[in-house]
Amino acid sequence: MSVEEPDKPRVVVLAPMPPEPLAYALARYSRSPDSIEDSLRWVHGHSSEKFWEQFYFAYGHASIADLGHVTVCLEHISELAAIRVEDEPLWDGQAKSSRYQNFAVSGCYVPPGIADVDTEAWYRGILGSLFTLYRTLHDPLLDHLRRKDPRPDAMTEAHYTRTLAARVYDITRYVLPLATRTNVGQVVSIRTLEKQISRFLSASFPELQALGRELQAACAKAPSNMWGALCGDVISSTGPLAPTLARHARANAYHTEGYRTLSKYARTVLHRAGLDVPSTWAGQVTPVDLIEPHALMDELVTSLLYRVSHAPYRRILELVQDWSEKEKRETIETVLRHRGPYDELMKEFRCGYPLIFDILMDIGGWRDLHRHRRCQQIQQNFTTVHGYEIPVPLCEAGLDGEYRLAMDAVQRDIERLQGMNREAALYAIPFGFRVRCVFKMDYAQAEYMCRLRSGVKGHWSYRNVAWEMKQQMMKQYPCLGALIEATPCDVEEPLTR
Repeated sequence: MSVEEPDKPRVVVLAPMPPEPLAYALARYSRSPDSIEDSLRWVHGHSSEKFWEQFYFAYGHASIADLGHVTVCLEHISELAAIRVEDEPLWDGQAKSSRYQNFAVSGCYVPPGIADVDTEAWYRGILGSLFTLYRTLHDPLLDHLRRKDPRPDAMTEAHYTRTLAARVYDITRYVLPLATRTNVGQVVSIRTLEKQISRFLSASFPELQALGRELQAACAKAPSNMWGALCGDVISSTGPLAPTLARHARANAYHTEGYRTLSKYARTVLHRAGLDVPSTWAGQVTPVDLIEPHALMDELVTSLLYRVSHAPYRRILELVQDWSEKEKRETIETVLRHRGPYDELMKEFRCGYPLIFDILMDIGGWRDLHRHRRCQQIQQNFTTVHGYEIPVPLCEAGLDGEYRLAMDAVQRDIERLQGMNREAALYAIPFGFRVRCVFKMDYAQAEYMCRLRSGVKGHWSYRNVAWEMKQQMMKQYPCLGALIEATPCDVEEPLTR
């Protein structure tokens, strides 16, 4: 009697499927001895929606939703909304780059709450002045760069022109407001998509709430099959994209009420300590501050307060370290009391990383660092209280005076707009104003960010930050800092960008 050989190893690549049946099939595949083909046959004869109703939404088996992915494109949304789209740690996607676009023709988002009232005219006046400056700076900057960096003989005129145009947009983007419209394409699991929808529905801004509803509605419809049409394939209906997700995704009271309660609590304790007044901490810390190791509970409490303030991490930490354990626990319980049985802890609870960088930089440059996923980020809200950055090329071209006058005027106008409509004031903030954000990471991510973002092809804003991160590492961890191969900011190759 011969012994049958075991099946040979094989690889099976599946054609694209609707995400909910695919996740169901793979979930069953991992829980049975069947082949993937048999699992697909079985799932085809059973209700995927019933499976999702029971195991994902009723029992909270969240990991199964990681097995189904969708491609989603969000068009004509504001830059502010695009930033919030990217606020997921498990996210793959890209937004339209400001380096290669003339955003002056794209229009801007207008909050519905100010439509057809006097506030709208004030708001449009601010945006109009910014786009006038955006257009005004272009030609003088281009002339300046042509004089400074003439075309090498080996570079074609077309390549040279594209390179200089990209550099001009690197500079003029400092006056783009967060209301500027853009596009974002993403490939995410339906688990991430559900979190995204929930975050948007829980947001305080109408644009994000509307975006959450649009995503929810899209899940209830069949996806676009443009590629199939272009290839001449017969288009057959695949059914709704993710119908169960469309029915069950909803606003999260834990996030809505938790942050609202935390903000109110933080205003009280920070006011009592004098940390709500910029004059008490402005200029006292460097733009890149590597915080020394400290107790885990102190990190958690500081992170929570940092998220809803504008004060530096170091200043809040000094306050928290003087508190009793009861005071620290009270801060944590402020948000935990709103948590439901299946709610993940807020991202401020992701503590314990050995390297904590508190970074203050312009919004435009920060957007590039915001795309790093192998770290935890806690961003404070956008504001004008930190002032704005002045691009060095503007000074070299003699255009910094005009830029300063315009940005100072815009800052005054935004501060006045805050009294009319705080939402509109936020959208009007240009990329040149600074934002504060904590980046928590391990050594491998610090080495990667310093090496990658200090490269000569990068924007000078994040190049400066990456180089300073290395310097901070050299001070606290000399041996490890010396292993980081970062490029000094004075090393430039302007025509290779």
